[in-house]
Amino acid sequence: MLTKIMKKAPEPPALGRWSGRRARQIKLTLMVLPFICLVLLFHYVPLLGWVYAFVDYAPGLALSQMNFAGLKYFEYLFSGISDFPIVIRNTLMLSLLKIASMAAPVLLAILISQVRSARYGKFIQTASSIPNFISWVLIYAIFFIFFSSEGGMLNRALAFFGGGETMNLLGNEDIAWGMQTAISIWKQAGWDAIIYMAAIAGIDQALYDAAAVDGAGELRKIMHVTIPGILPTFFVLFLMAVANILSNGFEQYYVFQNPMVIDRLEVFDTYIYRMGITNSQYSYATAMGMFKSIISIALLTAANTVSKKMRGESIF
Repeated sequence: MLTKIMKKAPEPPALGRWSGRRARQIKLTLMVLPFICLVLLFHYVPLLGWVYAFVDYAPGLALSQMNFAGLKYFEYLFSGISDFPIVIRNTLMLSLLKIASMAAPVLLAILISQVRSARYGKFIQTASSIPNFISWVLIYAIFFIFFSSEGGMLNRALAFFGGGETMNLLGNEDIAWGMQTAISIWKQAGWDAIIYMAAIAGIDQALYDAAAVDGAGELRKIMHVTIPGILPTFFVLFLMAVANILSNGFEQYYVFQNPMVIDRLEVFDTYIYRMGITNSQYSYATAMGMFKSIISIALLTAANTVSKKMRGESIF
């Protein structure tokens, strides 16, 4: 009888295992919940302010008391009266130059990977990454000390050695785009190279050994093993840069602006700040920010579609 009872005893239910997994999922959800709330609070709730792009905003008045403006401020963007065409030109040119300079961190990562001494390789990597952690205000101060037209170290050296003409590198609008691109490369190339160095470290060493057996030198290994290995990473970053072509930064161009180069360094973000905060044209600044967000989303969607067709993978 006891044997029959033991045989008929029910097996432990699988509910315990399921409830344990469920408990872990709940814990993980609770852990990430504060970050989700922060994203909603700072990225999605402010979108309610887009309504001010369609009214004549007046401080102190309730939204219901403001005059409905319709698409007036969007029409003003393309009317030719505003500075919008200049802002678009500067934003696109600086972004395209930044995209063209994406080869710099790739080249730096490849060069660091070729350094045989691990100590020197780490030193170069660290030294090239340090500028990324320096604020743009301090970077402007450094370049002002070296390249300002009045009292800059470069102009002092030119005057001391040859009595040559002073060079106003920070106030020359003809080289403003190239100057800012060079500064951006100097600041960010070392940090961006870390991503490509991680991709290089993930390449199967057997590929290099096979290339060496076939008689390939270092240059051929780079051309046929290293570059194809990091190409997927470069492609993803390239598509992301294209999607963010209207978001090329605020701090850099704001601190380097001066009356002599503002026509070349006025970009979307600085122009929205100047219109909204400095000139108190809140509705116009909101309309411009809304236009920028919509175009950025459209570019990101297009980049994702291109990625699916060319690589068979989406970037988000």
